[in-house]
Amino acid sequence: MAEAFVGADVHHLACGVCPSRRLPAGEFDVHERPSKESPFNPVDGHRYTAAGTPVCVHPEKVGLPAAPYKSENAPLTAEVRLPAAESDVIPYLHDLLYGAAPILLDDLIEQAKAEIAGKFPHLDVTVTLRRALN
Repeated sequence: MAEAFVGADVHHLACGVCPSRRLPAGEFDVHERPSKESPFNPVDGHRYTAAGTPVCVHPEKVGLPAAPYKSENAPLTAEVRLPAAESDVIPYLHDLLYGAAPILLDDLIEQAKAEIAGKFPHLDVTVTLRRALN
């Protein structure tokens, strides 16, 4: 069996019944919030879609954007959307990168490099990312 996305980290923000604690990333869906599309199953304490796909209902806790990863084979991706003001770039990147699931970090950093260079060409990309990650 593949390793769970969250693993044995008891201090992780994911709920104790979150599918991320028992399944790898991509093997469960992530919804924006609890809803009738992902009802709670009182028998085992988990949430599922009507088709039986396990569901996490706290994207901010697992660092994955809401998407039908398992049920529709959605790719595990996130998007960098830099703010308009240069002064907001470092705080934005800090929050984005520290809140993202580890599986997304390489892609987000590559996106950030390209976005910074394109939108703020006078900024040093390496310095900006270092500051965001401190």
